[in-house]
Amino acid sequence: MAAHDNPNGAPHSSGSLPFLALIAGMVCIAWSALFVRWTDIPGPASAFYRMLIATVFLLPTWFVPARFLKTPAKRLSGATLAVIALGGIFFGIDLALYNTSILQTSAANATLLGNNTPVFVGLLTWLVFRRRPAAAFWIGLTMALAGTLVILWGDLARLARMGIGDAMALGAAGCFAVYLMVTERVRSSTSTLAFLRVASAASTIFLFAVNLALGVSLAIPHGRALAALLGLGLISQVGGYLGLTYALGHLPATATSVSLLAQAPLTAVLAALLLGEPLAATQIFGGALVLGGIGLANRKTRPAEPPEYEANSEASAAIAAAEADIAEGA
Repeated sequence: MAAHDNPNGAPHSSGSLPFLALIAGMVCIAWSALFVRWTDIPGPASAFYRMLIATVFLLPTWFVPARFLKTPAKRLSGATLAVIALGGIFFGIDLALYNTSILQTSAANATLLGNNTPVFVGLLTWLVFRRRPAAAFWIGLTMALAGTLVILWGDLARLARMGIGDAMALGAAGCFAVYLMVTERVRSSTSTLAFLRVASAASTIFLFAVNLALGVSLAIPHGRALAALLGLGLISQVGGYLGLTYALGHLPATATSVSLLAQAPLTAVLAALLLGEPLAATQIFGGALVLGGIGLANRKTRPAEPPEYEANSEASAAIAAAEADIAEGA
């Protein structure tokens, strides 16, 4: 049992630092949609650079002596490496869709709809593993779907392209749900750093291949784009999830899962102030339904052995994130 766990196995706060880390992590991730806009490059390209920067940042951890790590290094089998790499590929698809959706629809919509991962996890768990969710999940699913339809209807009424962007954001949430389910069992026997290194490298290689196949240029057009990419990789990816991983390792998941949903309206506020994207009535009403539904579905359907962390689609990633650290005594 970790030192910060209580006798019942639930983590507890050790002062105000975990709460500050949670707030910092949410703020860092909330900026990701804005960074994507400011890169002025296609979504798959910014997704590639986001993961490339994170992978380069993680490279030095290969050389950290095992005695300094909380969990001993383990040699990964070929099957384990393949599963982690497959998860990294799904994560790469998630990022490519999510970043492209940000360029097709509003930053607020992309963030709101991209956070539907808990709903997809519940549905896939039911369909694949035949584990029927609790009644509260279906209520949450209904709320989230209703909110999604309100947002889609409002966007299609204004511009068909925005409806396509909304659909991409939902697709990103679905891909991230598959990623979590693919890697769930592997994470129970693989250290955090080992998992992150392989998954990040696999995502980077896959996204590089996708950009080549699609003929997407990886040229960085100007200095502002470079700064935005560095912010995307270092602030939103590395800084955001390190903060959330630390916070979720010290705070109860029941308290943090709903708190993390604040990231979506925070992105909406930042987009309104810095991108000139005022919120329409349909976005406000639909967003409230989506957030309420996700919160209810996620709170009532968390698996007993949650999958571990990797990196984005945003808040939902962090919920699955450091909880495996709790289970492995990190």
